[in-house]
Amino acid sequence: MEQAYDVALPEIFITLAGMAILLFSAFRRIKDDALAGWLTIATLVAALVLVLVGADGRQLAFNGLFVADEFGTFLKVLVIAGAGLAVLMSLDYLDREYMTQPEFPILLLFAVLGMMMMISANDLIALYIGLELQSLALYVVAAFRRDTLRSTEAGLKYFVLGALSSGMLLYGGSLVYGFTGATGFDSIAVVLAGGGGASIGLIAGIVFVVAGLAFKVSAVPFHMWTPDVYEGAPTPVTAFFAVAPKVAAIGLFVRVMYGPFGELAHEWQQIIVFIAIASMILGAVAAINQTNIKRLMAYSSIGNIGYALVGLAAGTEQGVRGVLIYMAIYLVMTLGTFGCILAMRLRGRMVESISDLAGLHKTNPMMAAAFGAFMFSMAGIPPLAGFFGKFYVFMAAIDAGLYPLAVIGVVASVVAAFYYVRIVKVMYFDEPAEAFDKPLGWKLGSVIGVAGVLIVLFVAMPGPLLNTAARAAASLFAG
Repeated sequence: MEQAYDVALPEIFITLAGMAILLFSAFRRIKDDALAGWLTIATLVAALVLVLVGADGRQLAFNGLFVADEFGTFLKVLVIAGAGLAVLMSLDYLDREYMTQPEFPILLLFAVLGMMMMISANDLIALYIGLELQSLALYVVAAFRRDTLRSTEAGLKYFVLGALSSGMLLYGGSLVYGFTGATGFDSIAVVLAGGGGASIGLIAGIVFVVAGLAFKVSAVPFHMWTPDVYEGAPTPVTAFFAVAPKVAAIGLFVRVMYGPFGELAHEWQQIIVFIAIASMILGAVAAINQTNIKRLMAYSSIGNIGYALVGLAAGTEQGVRGVLIYMAIYLVMTLGTFGCILAMRLRGRMVESISDLAGLHKTNPMMAAAFGAFMFSMAGIPPLAGFFGKFYVFMAAIDAGLYPLAVIGVVASVVAAFYYVRIVKVMYFDEPAEAFDKPLGWKLGSVIGVAGVLIVLFVAMPGPLLNTAARAAASLFAG
């Protein structure tokens, strides 16, 4: 077993750097300063390097509570990249809205630490610690605009429902411990592989664990917090919510289902199939009548999580590969989309209505083209990257014999295409509205530009992502 220092070096580094930035900001006594944001971005870049140069193979630390492998490395890269870009996009917004308190990026940094611990959790106790470290930071940033009713309401709703989901997760974990005598993923897997059996109590425990995790990914029927929190939270917070926590929670979901409960795939598969179908259908239908683009993106994220869960439901290595590919593409599409949303400003104020995009191709053709590419990609229209994300999860479901699930997914994707295409129609065919404020700023412009290029040109060079995702999925099953 490797020393904990070597295996968990990125997490240890983020912990020390976060505390150092916190103390540095407190002693400076300067409230309106973006320095903490830039230090947070630098910390995330350094952590990304440490993750990439980390030790090869599957290694354990902290008496088996913490695991490092290629699966975790893949997801940590996505989480750190998504968080870093979300912080970068937030800097101009925070400056314009007089919200440049150093606490904001520091809270996001500690949320990332919690996500990385979630991804590497190899025990039910480590899982809960990572989950709560992430959640406590996110409760605060959701209500960061204390002077606005919407933001306060968003934070309160997220806190109350998050506490409920944590209780369900803990209760499920206690049932699992009671019926297996272990909390470590490896130990639980050994018990079940040795004929421990799937008792009613253990199945009930798994159901509660799945319910707690489903809340964190905002899967139906545990999605009720998502539209209100997405709409009420400050837009940079919403962008962060939509990318990094979703990737980390899906990674944890996959590790929990395939690790300790891999022997019971037949029992939990039907639960995952149900929440995947429910999420895809709700995400496709509920967003049709939305006029606020942040609420529309909330329902879109619910649908996207449903598509990712299709790969999880397959119960195969190919399914995990599909999930990883899908989440990587989803992260890029969502960051680009929220970059465009952050650029929606009229006369110095943020606007969130879809109707404000009318005639955007005449007032800002480059942003309209990028926004259109993101919408078509989310709709799954080839040859954009979003099509390939859905293709790989649906193919995994078909190869696993889950034909109805794949068919429902395709139909839901076609229905959801309506509201994505409607946004493109508003931008290109409606009468021009008032032009958005210019300029975008290099931070937003660079994120939108890079994301747009990756989405459009993915078809030309998909190999690196596909091969890396395949190795990451194989490492999970090898462990």
